[in-house]
Amino acid sequence: MEQKNTMHEERKTGHRLWKARLSLWWKAACVNARLFREARIGMIGLVIIITFGIFGAAYPWWVGRDTGVYDPVVGFDDTIIRHPSPPSLRHPLGTDMVGRDILSQMMSSTRTAFVMGLVAATFTASIATMVGAVAAYYGGFIDTVFMRTANLLMLFPFLAFIPVLSAMMEITFLRFAVIIGLLSGFGGSTLIVKSKALGVVNKPYIEAAKVAGRSNIHIIRRHVIPNILSLSFLYMMFSVQGAIFSEAILSWLGFLHIRMSWGIMLYSASRAGYLVGPQLSRYWWMWVPAGVGISLLCAAFYLVGRGLDPIVNPRLRRR
Repeated sequence: MEQKNTMHEERKTGHRLWKARLSLWWKAACVNARLFREARIGMIGLVIIITFGIFGAAYPWWVGRDTGVYDPVVGFDDTIIRHPSPPSLRHPLGTDMVGRDILSQMMSSTRTAFVMGLVAATFTASIATMVGAVAAYYGGFIDTVFMRTANLLMLFPFLAFIPVLSAMMEITFLRFAVIIGLLSGFGGSTLIVKSKALGVVNKPYIEAAKVAGRSNIHIIRRHVIPNILSLSFLYMMFSVQGAIFSEAILSWLGFLHIRMSWGIMLYSASRAGYLVGPQLSRYWWMWVPAGVGISLLCAAFYLVGRGLDPIVNPRLRRR
């Protein structure tokens, strides 16, 4: 009977503990949401990202209207002459030099940019968080190895590495995202996250956890990582921006094997000669939509990152 009462009391204590944690988490989330709303540039960036998300999500509906015409790669419109056609009711953003719909290409490229950017950023943030926390907590030889690796990767010629790698293997957008995530995660992001983690490992509650007999893994997982996640999420936003921009440059140079992206749209227009001379203004729909898409989405993630600054750095908050 006493054992049952003890188990019942332990369950009640655990329930109250989780309820208290949930309450604290909810209060912190409300405060952070208010701080983010006060940063108007962050809200502007968030609205742009949501708009692009809806735009990309509408891709199956647009292509489903007539798969033979609106497929971004093989959808040729045989009702028009095979050259760039200006915007019309049938093709709101016009067609390219072989009669493919620009709007369907933009929608498909938006989905590619979102998936590739988020995968790259997730890899970057996860690796930087783990490496930064471990290096800051253990120090010594482990810290030296990780930091020397980070310094080496910061000097690594990334744009020169991808063309060499593309000659040895086919680089799809997911492989490209993983490569960016690995290089960025072990690179400069680690140094920044580690500096934040150093301030955490010197806190009194870390020493108290050690005295209480908690394992190193437990301390890193329950005390160090949760306190640096906000900074990791901030740099995750900046990583999305960098991944999208890098993909656009390398696709424009023709080094990536991606079905459709904004960089490929610009690459196709450049190869056909529509980015030079009078063709630049005459066939503006060949490059303006893709250029605007790259610029707006990269700017949106940057603005969201700036909007997260007051949450990560309390000194930036309004008094």
